[in-house]
Amino acid sequence: MSTGITMASMSTYAILGCGSVGYAVAEELADEGKDVLIIDADDGRVEALRDQDLNAKTADIADEEVPEAVADRDVVLILSTDIEANQTAVEHIREEGDEQFIVARASDPVTADELREAGADAVINPSQVIADAALRALETGELEHKAGQLADVIDATESKLAILAHDNPGPDSIASAVAFRAIAEARGIEADILYDGEIGHQEDRAFVNLIGVELLARDEVDFESYDTLALVDHARSMEREIERPVDVLIDHNEPDADYEAAFTDVRSNVSSTSTILTKYVQEFDLGLDDTVATALLYGIRAETLDFKRDTTPADLTAASYLYPFADHDTLEQVESPSMSPETLDVLAEAIRNREVRGSHLVSNAGFIHDRDALSQAAQHLLNLEGVTTTAVFAIDDERITLSARSKDIRLNIRNVLEDAFEDIGEAVGHSTDATVTIPLGIFTGIETSDDNRETLLQLTEEAVRRKLFAAMGVDENGN
Repeated sequence: MSTGITMASMSTYAILGCGSVGYAVAEELADEGKDVLIIDADDGRVEALRDQDLNAKTADIADEEVPEAVADRDVVLILSTDIEANQTAVEHIREEGDEQFIVARASDPVTADELREAGADAVINPSQVIADAALRALETGELEHKAGQLADVIDATESKLAILAHDNPGPDSIASAVAFRAIAEARGIEADILYDGEIGHQEDRAFVNLIGVELLARDEVDFESYDTLALVDHARSMEREIERPVDVLIDHNEPDADYEAAFTDVRSNVSSTSTILTKYVQEFDLGLDDTVATALLYGIRAETLDFKRDTTPADLTAASYLYPFADHDTLEQVESPSMSPETLDVLAEAIRNREVRGSHLVSNAGFIHDRDALSQAAQHLLNLEGVTTTAVFAIDDERITLSARSKDIRLNIRNVLEDAFEDIGEAVGHSTDATVTIPLGIFTGIETSDDNRETLLQLTEEAVRRKLFAAMGVDENGN
């Protein structure tokens, strides 16, 4: 079928079958000054169209003479309610030539496939179009309603609002908190971003520093002094209980705890909380500065692995909206942080101690201070030829920390870690990258000291490797 005609060059149209849909299309095209020929079997309808100064002729669209009548038309829109007649018209036109662009009306997915097979370039289903439009209107109305509810909760803040990110916050959580704070401050409410744990990953620290975001450790503030509390991207990472009411909960994961928040927006049908916050930024008509836009775009990209993991149309739409406002120089710096000396040492140790079975690599990096070095080592080792899955572990104070990566679409690395250490550690992360932390004494029963560190390491290494390879389903021969 020819693709030489572009929509920009199409200027003459034929509409076969002019019911309500055909008439609406004809009216729009005529208003745009297009040359439109209408063919319909109903004499009365054709006469009425002529009375409106439209070029209309009476004929059965399934007749073999119709292709000749529309031969000079660039585009043929076959829009009658008789789907069988539509298919016959498509077949007749294609028998006469292959240059015209044909749009045909279907009634369901089966007839749509049949029309395409007959030669239609594009197929429309009016009921599906109406349903899609209704859903878009519903989404718009629901978002407007939710934004109003959220505004009421924010505006009810008497002194200060606390935005609590998840433990050891990553880009999506940080970005979502930054956007929520911008919304609150645009409404005249002072807000702080709080977190538990630490910002461990090197990229995350670079992200916070480069966009100039101030995050406060929860232990360093009077948590009870805030009269409004918002949990943003917090659902899957909470070691400490929250012993006070939660006012706002926004997340793309269902929360592990049961919060009776005044406002809740949990959408598991999107892949990042940054996507949800982008919708609210738009709904509140927030003057989008480059800090918020850069943060949200990076949050979406990080959570979806640069749109390679579990990306939804909503994530792409949000990213498309943010892209022109973001500072791309800052994004480039965040995504290419320099490697610290300790990270280099950990990577060297992991390379030395690697064991590869099939396409799976497990390595011991010894003793570490910077847990982020493990994740970077696991990522770098994934670049080795023939390796699809990596797991790098080390002793960090009184615990074993393990970071894993996988590009094998058949393997969910978080599930692997949960299977390997289900009773002794909690895995967090995704199907392609995950971490687990395990109390050291569970493996050895020995208290850590400077004198027994190497012994602990040897005992740990044997147990971790055995559990990991077993959970990956790999034997000693790599099978």
